[in-house]
Amino acid sequence: MPGWDREVDLLVAGSGAAALSAAVTGASEGLEVLVVESTDRWGGTTAISGGGLWMPGHPGMAAIGKQDSTDDILRYMQETIGDVGPASSPERRRAFVESVPAVYRLFEGLGLEWAPSKDYPDYYPDKPGGMAGGRSIEAKPFDARLLGEDAKTWRTADMLPPIPIKTDDVWLISRAWSTADGFIRGAKFFFRTVGGFATGKKLFGLGGGYTGGLMAIVKDQGTEVMLSSPVTSLIKEGDAVVGAEVTTPSGVLRVKARKGVVLGTGGFARNKGWRLEHHGIEGYTSAPEGDVGSGIQVGIDAGGAVALMDDAWWGASIPDPEGGDATFLVAERSMPFTIFVDQEGRRFTNESASYIDVGHDILEHHRTVPSIPCWMIIDRRHRHRYLFNAFLTGTKRYKEAGILVEADTIEELAPRIGVDPSVLAQTVERFNGFARAGVDEDFDRGRTAYDNYYGDPTVRPNPNLGTLEKGPFQAVQVVPGDLGTKGGLLTDEHARVISTQGAPIPGLYASGNATASVMGRTYPGAGSTIAPATVFGYLAAKHAAARA
Repeated sequence: MPGWDREVDLLVAGSGAAALSAAVTGASEGLEVLVVESTDRWGGTTAISGGGLWMPGHPGMAAIGKQDSTDDILRYMQETIGDVGPASSPERRRAFVESVPAVYRLFEGLGLEWAPSKDYPDYYPDKPGGMAGGRSIEAKPFDARLLGEDAKTWRTADMLPPIPIKTDDVWLISRAWSTADGFIRGAKFFFRTVGGFATGKKLFGLGGGYTGGLMAIVKDQGTEVMLSSPVTSLIKEGDAVVGAEVTTPSGVLRVKARKGVVLGTGGFARNKGWRLEHHGIEGYTSAPEGDVGSGIQVGIDAGGAVALMDDAWWGASIPDPEGGDATFLVAERSMPFTIFVDQEGRRFTNESASYIDVGHDILEHHRTVPSIPCWMIIDRRHRHRYLFNAFLTGTKRYKEAGILVEADTIEELAPRIGVDPSVLAQTVERFNGFARAGVDEDFDRGRTAYDNYYGDPTVRPNPNLGTLEKGPFQAVQVVPGDLGTKGGLLTDEHARVISTQGAPIPGLYASGNATASVMGRTYPGAGSTIAPATVFGYLAAKHAAARA
């Protein structure tokens, strides 16, 4: 066998939450770490995400007046996730929950500034063990100047302007024109932004805040990060992974990894072939380029098993007129004065439910009634009162593409979207009755604290229900978009990749969307993608460091 071109303790593939967490943890354990990223931008999907982490039982809860327990968390995970096989085994769930405090303290001690949220509820707060707020956290807005030259290759700065917004701001800013607390939060955000510019800072929030903070630690630790350098194959001796071939702009490097290889390379949201094979649709994803399943494939080639390949972090989205990235809908669909209808003009989901539930509902309903695309019917008051992200730069191109349709009355709107006017009128009339009574008898919209979080408290008796009776009305196409895929390599409680024979592959670890999610087919709370990616990246590095 030819010799090695380079030797390190830990080789980490990827540069999102999973990979950077493993890199930071490995270096903190005294390991020599090398990070390799397949694209020319670092940060992965995390860099352009909301940046939240669902970290139940985190140490910051006491400061916001919250208490949690391992028993409650595990009970809640069982109630929401159920039995989905070894991807979400009891051992993996417990490892996740019990490691949260250590991850929180480690990163905080290395300089990451956490911002716990007392208001963001679990997505099923009414279920046993659920909480109405306190388990989700995020990083504070990060100053890109601290990254030096590395800011030029940061996916966040490449795609987003320097805005110090936090996840905890969004729910209030979305109704800054309609409620006093929304206006106050909008004003605070404005002055926070102006203050950053005035002091010369380039503050990035959301996923930028988190990936920026992690990369700053990586730089301080002296870890090298190589861009445009995918892992193209793993090298084994017997059953164990001992290194990898990395294809760099200068050629192929054979890298020996004395302690192990961690695959934190993301999912396969941009792999159209796999999407058609496993999901039946090409997908309308919000994940960035490079999310093509390369890490999953090299893991499979090394004998790794996979699970949950048919699922994704789904959510209702508005397609882009030019075929670009879809716009993920969160607050817009939950606020009052709007409903979703299928291509027959009937409601089929709780529009205010968690995004993965709405996404699943669209896909499931489409099996019997055409629902891709479905339509979001909007009353004039919705557009006047609430922020609508897809239309921040105007509606002209959406109208020209037929994605946004407008009419003075519901009866006139119906034929323009291919729906029977009488059916749509009956749907709206029935919904209006629920809105006036305050109880959605069909889908329970507005019943839980999570539904109400993205509601309008000035609308009574239910903050999520508002009649559709003020024209002109609009209808916008809605498709099942996603934040990435959630199926991939099967891993154990130490983040070791499990072989098709059922045993861990020595020296091979994986975390994040390259793996089958510990959250199964659901989404327990805000940040249920990034938190397990972070925690199992940590666990992978800890286990690798302890290997002989």
